[in-house]
Amino acid sequence: MPRPKMAPGAEASSGAAMAATRLELNLMRLLSRCEALAAERRDPEEWRLEKYVAALEDMLRELKKQSSKPAPELLNEYSRKVDFLKGLLEAEKLSSSTEKALANQFLAPGRTPTTAKERTPATKTVHLQTKARCTGQMRSELLGTDPLATDDSEELNIRKRKGLTSDEKQSAVELDAVLQHHQDMQEKLAEEMLSLARSLKNNTLAAQNVIKQDNQTLSHSLRMADQNFEKLKDESDRLEQHAKKSVNWLLWIMLIVVCFIFISMILFIRIFPKLK
Repeated sequence: MPRPKMAPGAEASSGAAMAATRLELNLMRLLSRCEALAAERRDPEEWRLEKYVAALEDMLRELKKQSSKPAPELLNEYSRKVDFLKGLLEAEKLSSSTEKALANQFLAPGRTPTTAKERTPATKTVHLQTKARCTGQMRSELLGTDPLATDDSEELNIRKRKGLTSDEKQSAVELDAVLQHHQDMQEKLAEEMLSLARSLKNNTLAAQNVIKQDNQTLSHSLRMADQNFEKLKDESDRLEQHAKKSVNWLLWIMLIVVCFIFISMILFIRIFPKLK
């Protein structure tokens, strides 16, 4: 039987649907590849993930422009995962582990698996691994331990608790164990930080009391010095006045003695005339 001819509009619509499906498949494959790269420990000079995420953004924009685009819920899920990967890369560029941990707290992983073989969204697993790594780095900075060794031990514990198989499948019970382990680490870290904060507060209060006592002692010493200065000034004035009075009496006594001697000489001359 001859194949019926399709209208030009129908052919264009069919081609657009095939293009959109191909674009969506490529997006899903690249997204799965990015999630796998994000789950691995990468070198600081690794550039592939950043380029892949940029390509994901371009593909997502093109997918939203297609006439036969996926359902809005699926597009939102794609956008959520791309934004999560982008935020993860931006958080890794921060300098301190505290800023990294705070930035990771605001990241929102995907809600559904990207591929059919995933039982748990890969972005959730990446989010848990990143949180555990940041927590280990913060603990190592507080306790002064080796951050690499801490990261290795944390990642090993996470993998043991997750019980990942060769095809990276994970059950809901194991995910609960990972979440519980992560919560326990956060509580322990919070207790350690609270203990350090209390110790710092006690040391600050003790130093404040010592400084307060020193200020009181210094103020008392200044008051005593002022009082001694005033007393010394008064005594100096009295001594000066006394010295002035002593000089006046001495002058009058000398004058009286001189006058007495002068009068005595005159009387002596009068009484005893000059011998011939």
